[in-house]
Amino acid sequence: MAFTNTKENGLEALIVDWLVNHNGYEQGTNADYNREYAIDETRLFRFLQDTQPDAMEKLGVFKADLKKKQFLNRLQGELSKRGIIDVLRNGIKIYPVDLIMFYLTPTENNAKAKLMHEKNIFSVTRQLQYSLDATRLALDMCVFINGLPVITFELKNQLTKQTVGDAVEQYKNDRDPRELLFQFKRCMVHFAVDDARVKFCTKLDGKSSWFLPFDKGYNDGAGNPPNPDGIMTDYLWKDILSKNKLCRIIENYAQVVEEVDPETKKKSVKQIFPRYHQLDVVENLLADVKHNGIGKCYLIQHSAGSGKSNSIAWLAHQLIGLEKDGHPMIDSVLVVTDRRILDKQIRDTIKQFMQVKNTVAWAEHSGDLRQAIKEGKRIIVTTIEKFPYVVPDIGADHKDSRFAVLIDEAHSGQSGRNSAQMNLALSGLASNDDMDNEDKINAMMEGRKLLQNASYFAFTATPKNKTLETFGIPYQDGDKIKHRPFHVYTMKQAIQEGFILDVLKYYTPIDSYYRLMKTVEDDPMFDKKRAQKKLRSFVESDSYTISQKAQMMVDHFHEQVIAKGKIGGQARAMVVTASIPRCIEYYYAINKCLAARHSPYKSIIAFSGEHKYQGQEPALTSSAMNGFPDASIPKTFKKDPYRLLIVADMFQTGFDEPLLHTMYVDKMLYDIKAVQTLSRLNRACPKKYDTFVLDFANKTSIIEEAFSRYYRTTILSGETDPNKLYDIIALMEGYQVYSAEHVEKLVDLYLSGAERDRLDPILDACAAVYKELQTDDQIKFKSAAKSFVRTYGFLGAILPYGNADWEKLSIFLNLLIPKLPAPREDDLSQGILDAIDLDSYRLEAREVMSIKLEDEDSEVPPVPTGKIGHIVDPEMDLLSSILSAFNDMFGNIDWKDADNVRRQILEIPAMVSKDKRYQNAMKNSDKQEARTESERALQQVIFSIMADNMELFKQFQDNPSFKKWLSDMVFNLTYNPEGKPYQIPGNTTV
Repeated sequence: MAFTNTKENGLEALIVDWLVNHNGYEQGTNADYNREYAIDETRLFRFLQDTQPDAMEKLGVFKADLKKKQFLNRLQGELSKRGIIDVLRNGIKIYPVDLIMFYLTPTENNAKAKLMHEKNIFSVTRQLQYSLDATRLALDMCVFINGLPVITFELKNQLTKQTVGDAVEQYKNDRDPRELLFQFKRCMVHFAVDDARVKFCTKLDGKSSWFLPFDKGYNDGAGNPPNPDGIMTDYLWKDILSKNKLCRIIENYAQVVEEVDPETKKKSVKQIFPRYHQLDVVENLLADVKHNGIGKCYLIQHSAGSGKSNSIAWLAHQLIGLEKDGHPMIDSVLVVTDRRILDKQIRDTIKQFMQVKNTVAWAEHSGDLRQAIKEGKRIIVTTIEKFPYVVPDIGADHKDSRFAVLIDEAHSGQSGRNSAQMNLALSGLASNDDMDNEDKINAMMEGRKLLQNASYFAFTATPKNKTLETFGIPYQDGDKIKHRPFHVYTMKQAIQEGFILDVLKYYTPIDSYYRLMKTVEDDPMFDKKRAQKKLRSFVESDSYTISQKAQMMVDHFHEQVIAKGKIGGQARAMVVTASIPRCIEYYYAINKCLAARHSPYKSIIAFSGEHKYQGQEPALTSSAMNGFPDASIPKTFKKDPYRLLIVADMFQTGFDEPLLHTMYVDKMLYDIKAVQTLSRLNRACPKKYDTFVLDFANKTSIIEEAFSRYYRTTILSGETDPNKLYDIIALMEGYQVYSAEHVEKLVDLYLSGAERDRLDPILDACAAVYKELQTDDQIKFKSAAKSFVRTYGFLGAILPYGNADWEKLSIFLNLLIPKLPAPREDDLSQGILDAIDLDSYRLEAREVMSIKLEDEDSEVPPVPTGKIGHIVDPEMDLLSSILSAFNDMFGNIDWKDADNVRRQILEIPAMVSKDKRYQNAMKNSDKQEARTESERALQQVIFSIMADNMELFKQFQDNPSFKKWLSDMVFNLTYNPEGKPYQIPGNTTV
């Protein structure tokens, strides 16, 4: 009776069978393997003799053992020095011949190259006995190309209670990296495999070997999905190890790169192999472009930790290799980053990946960009703000050119005027001097649109609604058109796979309690809402409160971060502040705390521009305060004694410092800003096992909501309605600030290059009408004008048809808005800060919590249109009432006799429930009437206990917040339509 082979060798046999019978591999044996040189000697010489007989004849390898030895020694030396990838790609030179070791994938219609490519020999050997010294040591499986080993495998089987983790341990403990087969660069990659998971390593180094996941991902997280047609990991041998895919990996992905430490200038070499999602996204993008041609948009939502720089580099250098009918599909690839300092990593990576030299240009200045485009450089790395400076010079030369635009961090890299100028530059519409104004309007409308002669590839971890609508894939869901990314590697998967850390796992909210007091005898009236904001700002920026928070930060850093040896004792912290003045205040307060505890560490401050702090001269800059340039901050922060970085806006995005472990947040954060700021902590590095966030400013629910949007796939819930623009126009026209004649005349003058003194009379006349409007109408008109400009600027890029009237109105309003003064509103909270002072203040850390994110795709709403401002009528209140409400909200009641108060409060509901009128109302009236009677009864109870508890009575009378809380609590506990008395839990009826 035959049973299924569920052992490890059963999996091995299944893989080998598939490779041989379905993928066209040969099966090798140990007899074919030369252990001295770590090659399949039989197939190596068969390949060379079959493809290059004349060269082999000249070498005389088959005629004399000495010649054979010399050849194998030369091959061995080249493999050791250059590595298997370079030897396969470029062959070896051995006097007097050049030998091809692998025939690359041929271009279309090249029959001869196709014939030679098919002569490549792919083979697999089971239980390979690889060692000269210990002949019984065997590797589960090894794949060879033309006799040269490229991939090794250790296989495990969950049915025999061994997993991919055991395979990893076998590589680390039992596979000696000094063995020739396992030496660095001798193989392209080493795979640990079981029936559910795959991991890979490019450099075996004993216990230090670093294995990465090579899984598809499941449910937006780690792992692999169930496979209805077979084993979960069979994509490895059915797809990745297919001849075509493996050839593409060797030719376009696998790479040995050199890295230089910027500090020590020491060079290091590492071998790169793509992770599954990197290979998957690039292959799918290339296939889609090949099938659908140029002119589509693609949104790639890849989390931090996804290896985005490599993905962009692989995509860029393969896009320029795409051909159709023997001609390139794309003339130039532009890699656009939003960072002022160009992403050096992307630039260097692309250069190292390119096979053809002098095809990559780095456009640091606008002149470089102009020159690179004119010279037809195939890949140009630049920033988007360069384009406005080259639009006039590029001309119509590129109207017939085809571009691919790769955008790094799409939500900020592709918006507004700069992107429109980029489109104009690449379209060739921008420089025809013979155009009349109508032509120019049409050109500007087209310039807003995404080009038909360009494909856009937008990479971001946190796609905004605009980004999703511009670049995402539209699909119908019921009566809505939604948009989703083309490819996703989620934050959830990156965390689960260990490429980034979960910054919400150890999150500690800090509660502030404070009480303000009145410092004037009278009781003036102020605007309640504005006053509350000013009071909060007053308290949080007060030097005493900042000193208290600074003390908590410094103590926490020393006692919880340094003392516990976080990141091997190398941990750094960032203090995120709400403004430059507060940043400077924190810098001085933290330095004072560090000095007081004789700390060996120092802080760095970072803010942009100059700031006159407390009126002192000269104005302060962060470089002057630090004693070194701002550009040196990232490098200096890595070195002791610098451990704390205090920032105002700077370094909250794009700052990748793995040693950053703890963040102290004293700034309100929302949506993408919250995710980007806290994510500065998530970069993984050796000995970094966790992160800390101490948050002095934000509600946990706000942070949770922000991260939930980008934890899994982000979807746009609907499309922006362009008809809303007509509603905005109708609203503006109702105020008669401008006329159609104003718009036409001004736009004609502007496009004709008229002098300023011909434009201003039109704008000033319109502004004069605006100034005569009531304040509320000014607010409505100006906010409508801004809303139109903003919304049209976005919709102009994605609507299929242009609208010349909208384009003209956009030009007109962009010139008019700066002329419209801000509507004057009386600040009825003016002077409140002169009438109050801080009475008490304390901080209290809540328990450390782990914020768990929802495990489902998140939707973001479309871009809002037509949001018109208006005056909010002030709600006037007495200063004493404002202070009382403020203290109730942010302070806490310091009961002198807390136990007595607690006992009394427990008894109050039962006392209220005995009231006959209240009982009658519960049985015979509606709930609102019962609520009224409850509050009346409560008032009587409070009066009755006044003698026993004056403290409770005063809070009830003077503290509206406490009174509301007590009233709500009593009614919720006692309301019963049957009128039954309330019972204190555990007691009889009172």
